[in-house]
Amino acid sequence: MYDEQQQPDHGPLAGFTVGVTAARRADELGALLQRRGAAVVHAPALRIVPLSDDSELLAATKEIIQRHPDVVVATTAIGFRGWVEAADGWGLGEDLLNRLREVELLARGPKVKGAVRAAGLTEEWSPSSESMAEVLDRLLEEGVEGRRIAVQLHGEPLPGFVEALRAGGAEVLGVPVYRWLPPVEIGPVDRLLDTAISRSLDAVTFTSAPAAASLLTRAEERGLLDELLAALGHDVLPACVGPVTALPLQARGVDTVQPERFRLGPLVQLLCRELPGRARSLPIAGHRVEIRGHAVLVDGELRPVPPAGMSLLRALARRPGWVVARADLLRALPGAGRDEHAVETAMARLRTALGAPKLIQTVVKRGYRLALDPAADAKYGGE
Repeated sequence: MYDEQQQPDHGPLAGFTVGVTAARRADELGALLQRRGAAVVHAPALRIVPLSDDSELLAATKEIIQRHPDVVVATTAIGFRGWVEAADGWGLGEDLLNRLREVELLARGPKVKGAVRAAGLTEEWSPSSESMAEVLDRLLEEGVEGRRIAVQLHGEPLPGFVEALRAGGAEVLGVPVYRWLPPVEIGPVDRLLDTAISRSLDAVTFTSAPAAASLLTRAEERGLLDELLAALGHDVLPACVGPVTALPLQARGVDTVQPERFRLGPLVQLLCRELPGRARSLPIAGHRVEIRGHAVLVDGELRPVPPAGMSLLRALARRPGWVVARADLLRALPGAGRDEHAVETAMARLRTALGAPKLIQTVVKRGYRLALDPAADAKYGGE
């Protein structure tokens, strides 16, 4: 019999395929996922305009230097560092730093605070929660009527933040430190969409709201938005690094999962919990079988399975112990046509891949069934 206490010798994400839409730090995120066993599909859904080429940032920098703001809000570490570097490149670095020494400088969280101090500045205040909502609460409690507030944008308008300040009577200057544009190569994004819609993807990660919005926009351009939303709503887990990142998805009615700390490490840890928890685990023919995205754990041993075999196995697992006719299994095979011999060929390969042929029984003249253990028959409604 299977040993439920057996310790796996593979990563917690082994057998799962995860999409990465990030442009920035994509290699780091991909490496973290692969180190835990995942197969990674990388498709940067956007690109970042180089700071030194951005005329909007230059104009905003000059305005801050010339017109003294009361408050400057720094929102991302990479953005703040890039702003200072770009100003240096324009010959305005020292002027910008001198101006920032004279204002009330707020830093959203520890990483931004580190970037501020690395520039030789000192923040007035920083929330431990890294929450823009907490920054907004502080500003509104202080009172913003008649104050000039410069806000470092991180690729897109901050939903509700700027509007709330303006409603309170503030003059708000957006500082577009870097801007997102569609990727130069759209092919990888299209492949990611196709993989998600075909359910060959188990999860897709988002580390910025623009990446989520870009993927949705591309799906809409291809007439695939409804199919993508259906996949994200049921079979493909959308994992976002934080609540701001999730907004474009939530606006389309897609529920997401998010780590408590808005970092890549906790995002990967979240997937390590969520994906195995979603996998189907069954007691079959004296073995413990866990069905993952592109592989199966048989008594804790990882067994890669070809796509056709996974299609058959999922069809059998929808009603464990029940006979599934060859005709129904043929319909489950992608692009198999009408020849039921394709089912027999794929089934033979599936049994070989599983390494335990007795897991799947042939029922003469009827089809195939998973050899569900007798004690489990009642639970799963066996015949």
